[in-house]
Amino acid sequence: MNTHAFVKICGLATAEDVTVAVAGGADALGFVLTSSAREITPAHAATLTALVPQGVATVAVFRSEDTATAITRAREAGVGWIQLHGTRTPAEVAGVLEAGFKVIRAVRMDAPTEQFEHWGEDFLLIDAAVPGSGESWDYAKVRTLAAGRNWLVAGGLSTANVAAALAESGASGADVSSGVESSRGVKDPALITAFLKAAHQQP
Repeated sequence: MNTHAFVKICGLATAEDVTVAVAGGADALGFVLTSSAREITPAHAATLTALVPQGVATVAVFRSEDTATAITRAREAGVGWIQLHGTRTPAEVAGVLEAGFKVIRAVRMDAPTEQFEHWGEDFLLIDAAVPGSGESWDYAKVRTLAAGRNWLVAGGLSTANVAAALAESGASGADVSSGVESSRGVKDPALITAFLKAAHQQP
């Protein structure tokens, strides 16, 4: 088990969201710049990233956009990281890295084995078979596939299960969105704080 799990709170949309996540010790903040209940504009994201202190990663999340579009929007948003969902290639990851961003590449836990290979990304994010469903899954299933790399477990995480998910999976950290919401797309400050505390607790 890592001494400190890398925890990303995703889908932030308000200054309060950002302030609470930073105060709670979040390692990364995610801003959704793709079609979603949590989507915000790059310009709105820029007002939020301006509130984030040095040392906390800011991540723009994209689903089906090509990497050129993702890079343009990420620059407008003022983030340092890009998270890529969907079917991607090593060349796409390389292009984003060359543009000066760090990369989180997201794959589903039932993806073909080659999708778990290291393509140069800073973190691999392994999500549920149905991303965004909020359903938990057998986090230990991908432990061997992802061994030896920096990777984040995601999908169905909550304050109640994040510590166990980290232990079972061997992940470097965790990514949460719906698990810290009071309703779809609306973050709950108390849940954000509680999740960060649970994820950072030492075994």
